[in-house]
Amino acid sequence: MDDIRDISDDEARVAELVRSARRIAVLGIKTEAQSDQPAFYVASYLQGAGVEVIPVPVYYPDVKTILGQQVYRRVADVPGPIDIVDVFRRGQDVAGHLDDLLAARPRAVWLQSGIRNDQVAERLVEAGILVVQDRCLMVEHRRHAGRG
Repeated sequence: MDDIRDISDDEARVAELVRSARRIAVLGIKTEAQSDQPAFYVASYLQGAGVEVIPVPVYYPDVKTILGQQVYRRVADVPGPIDIVDVFRRGQDVAGHLDDLLAARPRAVWLQSGIRNDQVAERLVEAGILVVQDRCLMVEHRRHAGRG
């Protein structure tokens, strides 16, 4: 997509987004029991770097907290503004979260490394939401926010 709001290939805009993000909802977060998986340790890294991480797991219906934070079942249920929704879902599964993402109105939706869905990205961009696809938020945070 050439739209200015799909900033996947715009290093300066990615850097600005990463540096300015204070509240990140992690859609598809895993629990401490899966601490060796990116869907947990990326969120753990971000929390350790001083970012407020809001867990939005897809599975684990009995889990009430992850990383010591209250779990929400939908991104739209998270109170207050969200800077980034960091998505850990397979590309083909992202479409199932489109309505929730649109209702939540985050500043940006970030699809992790290996995750792309151009149709969903286009709809988000049309709604005025920044999109980053197929990049690791932990890697970019380390690069642009100066930790680790």
